[in-house]
Amino acid sequence: MSWSGRKKIVEELAMVLVKVRALQVGTFTLSSGKLSSYYVDLRTVPSFPGAYRYVIDCYLSLIRNEVGVQKFDAIAGIPTAGLTFSSPVALELRKPMIYVRKEEKDYGHKKRIEGTITPGWKVLVMDDLITTGHSLLSGIDAIREEGGEVKSVAVLIDRLEGGKANLRKAGVALRPLTDITELVRTLHDKDEISDDAMKAIKSQVAGR
Repeated sequence: MSWSGRKKIVEELAMVLVKVRALQVGTFTLSSGKLSSYYVDLRTVPSFPGAYRYVIDCYLSLIRNEVGVQKFDAIAGIPTAGLTFSSPVALELRKPMIYVRKEEKDYGHKKRIEGTITPGWKVLVMDDLITTGHSLLSGIDAIREEGGEVKSVAVLIDRLEGGKANLRKAGVALRPLTDITELVRTLHDKDEISDDAMKAIKSQVAGR
């Protein structure tokens, strides 16, 4: 990715995420029980209107430059954090929005897709970040079962833990604004994190 202005956008994003503590370095235990040298939680962003607006603008720049607004008919959000960002983006782009439930409803139409989807629609899937991509692939399968076509996924951050390759196997291109190593390198250059913290994160990514 080398479109004009992207580097500056990522530099500002790194500072914004640190300021609202959506990106932290240290030692953290993830939900899987695995230890991590950093923690990303973009669900905190909407509590800070300025940061929220900036992140939405980041997604809009990503979609316009890397996907193309004319290349899709609708946007699908992945709960829960993905919905926080897909909703305002869909509204801004005047695109229909659907979202994918984690589990099928046990009442009504008993489906995983909420909203109206027209068979043949090209659907851009949005989430906050990607790790292995397994939850995204589950959502993509649900959209395809309803007749939607999914060729691209837009995320803010790639954690570089195999997600891109897993999506590629399913015929889907990953469109991230940035990845964890670029964010860390940016923060290190701005003296926001130490040499040791940067090395720990790079080592974690390399040894995933």
